[in-house]
Amino acid sequence: MEIAYWILGGLLALFYLYSGGIKVVRSQDQLRPMMGWVDRIPMPLVRVIGALEVLGALGLILPPLTGIAPALALAAAIGLVLVQIGGIVTHVSRGETKVIGLNLALLVAAAISAWLATTWL
Repeated sequence: MEIAYWILGGLLALFYLYSGGIKVVRSQDQLRPMMGWVDRIPMPLVRVIGALEVLGALGLILPPLTGIAPALALAAAIGLVLVQIGGIVTHVSRGETKVIGLNLALLVAAAISAWLATTWL
């Protein structure tokens, strides 16, 4: 179970570090080609979403790695599930149901990570 967590958690952490990092540092014009929804969401909220993704990525890795409050990995995984639910709602409200495949895959992966994170409880 722990090996499965580290593989899945590590992959999710890499994805969210990149995805969240670009939301934090790039401008709206730079984000628009890959994320059309940034026109409808205020940039401060886009930055908050990016920061939450980065914190979620760190939460998946650092607590179990250091042994300090490893239950935070479960909280991070649940938080990333909620981020994806928000992403799915945003896409569906914009009529972009064809592009929610990645959101659904990330939602499932984060939910499995949450289940696997119960190893440290």
